[in-house]
Amino acid sequence: MSSLGVAGVGTLFRRWSGTEWDVVEEIKSITGPSPTRSTIDLTSLQSTDKYREFGAGFRDSGTVVLELIFRRDTYTTMKDDFEDDDLQNYEIVFPDAESTNLEFEGLVTEIPLTCPPDDAITFSVTIKISGKVEINSGSESNSPG
Repeated sequence: MSSLGVAGVGTLFRRWSGTEWDVVEEIKSITGPSPTRSTIDLTSLQSTDKYREFGAGFRDSGTVVLELIFRRDTYTTMKDDFEDDDLQNYEIVFPDAESTNLEFEGLVTEIPLTCPPDDAITFSVTIKISGKVEINSGSESNSPG
């Protein structure tokens, strides 16, 4: 059986403008979402075998980190999101047959610049996800929510 794996080239990161999804340009890489789950210690004096017992705690959708080539317009947009206290809608669209997309709300928490002497000026954007990441296919990707 041949692999159904897909290269990352063609993946899009989009930001909801209030009326449409706008593609964020010049992205070198996307890392995340990076979900985690906490556990609740349920060990009691009645626990047997001297093993701790755990139950499921809250889930945390984690962060998404973008590495971008510096463009003033893109940097300004992401800096505006950093300055805004309201959640922003974002979406990652994969170049697979289903146009799988991950849609989420988040807050920009970091936007550091990197200015190397012998390479392109870049910046990274860290977005803390609030709530659940929704997995859709291309036909389901309309307005957020």
